[in-house]
Amino acid sequence: MRMLCSVHAQLRAPIILVWDNLNHHVSAVMRAFVDAHGWLTVVQLPGYAPELNPTESVWSHIKRGIGNLAPCTIADLAAIVRSRLKSLQYRPELLDAFLAGTGLALRPQPP
Repeated sequence: MRMLCSVHAQLRAPIILVWDNLNHHVSAVMRAFVDAHGWLTVVQLPGYAPELNPTESVWSHIKRGIGNLAPCTIADLAAIVRSRLKSLQYRPELLDAFLAGTGLALRPQPP
């Protein structure tokens, strides 16, 4: 909750969160926090809707890239996954595509 307040203070703009149904996201404490902050809007995803969650596309992309690897240890696998995730930082067009694939992406308004 502190992070949301910090982000709001830095952006000085309303925040819209799209959340899954993680227990913490739907808790009474979180509902009270959302209700107390008019600048915060929460949109809950349906119970199971991977097609609306861009994170699912990220993991699918990562898993496709490691399907034929045979790491010797869990630590080796974790290092490979971290490396692949880090490489996505430098591919904003791919991250944009994951978001656009949900149909939830905001379209830029013409000038």
